[in-house]
Amino acid sequence: METMIQAPPQPPSSNGHGNHNLQLEGRNHDCEVQRRLRRKHKLIVSRRRYLIVLVINYVLLFVGSVASSLLAKFYFIHKGSSRWVSTWIQCAGFPILIFPIYLPYLFNFTQRKPFDDLTLKLFILSIIIGLFMGLNNLLFSWGTSYLPVSTSSLLLSTQLAFTLILSAAIVKHKITFNNLNCVVLLTLGSILLALGSSHDRPDGLTRAQYFIGFFCTLGAGLMFALYLPIMEKVYRIVHCYEMVMEMQLLMEVAATVLATVGMAANGGIGEMRREAEAVFDLGSTWYWITLVMNIVSWQFCFMGTAGMVFLTTSVTGGVCMTALMAANVVGGVVVYGDRFSGEKAVSTVLCTWGFCSYVYGMNAKIKREEEDEEKVKN
Repeated sequence: METMIQAPPQPPSSNGHGNHNLQLEGRNHDCEVQRRLRRKHKLIVSRRRYLIVLVINYVLLFVGSVASSLLAKFYFIHKGSSRWVSTWIQCAGFPILIFPIYLPYLFNFTQRKPFDDLTLKLFILSIIIGLFMGLNNLLFSWGTSYLPVSTSSLLLSTQLAFTLILSAAIVKHKITFNNLNCVVLLTLGSILLALGSSHDRPDGLTRAQYFIGFFCTLGAGLMFALYLPIMEKVYRIVHCYEMVMEMQLLMEVAATVLATVGMAANGGIGEMRREAEAVFDLGSTWYWITLVMNIVSWQFCFMGTAGMVFLTTSVTGGVCMTALMAANVVGGVVVYGDRFSGEKAVSTVLCTWGFCSYVYGMNAKIKREEEDEEKVKN
């Protein structure tokens, strides 16, 4: 009998499994690509929204800062004399903040109800900081009542040096060559202004009144420099822009109460009526128009400031405000005929130079961070 020799059984072909694995790998790769694209799209959309909100806040800051400085001086030039009224109008426009607080909820841009996440701690902090703001507003009013707009604007630019130091101490910001260079240039510009300021007194203003205005303005700058890093630290436990506006509302209510008490001690509403009818040289109608325009412009300024600190840092917020110094100086010269001396010209150039160097450095830093982020994701 012949022995049948059979070939050993062949293992099942792996082509089917291999193709299946390749298909799975291809699908996984496609899913990963889609996830990356969605993540990138969300990142682009969030950055666009962020930039839109940032630009809106800077526009508010720009318009509010320039307009409030000019209108505050307009009030005093036309025989407005109450510094408490000037202080009150800086914060009395807080009802305007109801719009950015409630409109996002009413139009379904957010599911969060206004004031839902506002804790007792944030409420108390808002009231305390608001009283601090009220005192700062009073110092600003004293300074504005005595100094030319251009001089007070340049003096306020010194707050950036204070902001840098206090930010390093309070919120642990690193002092880099970029921001240090900016602060040195701005400080040199302000020192130059101080050295030539003795010949810049308006007609009829005594030397004592001039220096009261000078040091009140410096004090306002120092207090505002302290306010910026404190708010940055507080905003680190705030998770949305609406909460920033809610805290801003409470702060300004507290500042308004302080100013109202001071104004009441000096005659209150009756004093405002008397000033409108008998003191303000443009008449009662223009008096109330001036107050309303002041109230709106100050709200724009404070909304822009709070937004800039929340969206960026206290140092960047201070730099942006200092950048508006040149616009305030030019506004004072054009609108009120303030003397634009050589010292002011050089000081303005130094401040503009410092701001431009800061923006260049920040832009380079952001680009480096974006490149590093892309490398990590890829």
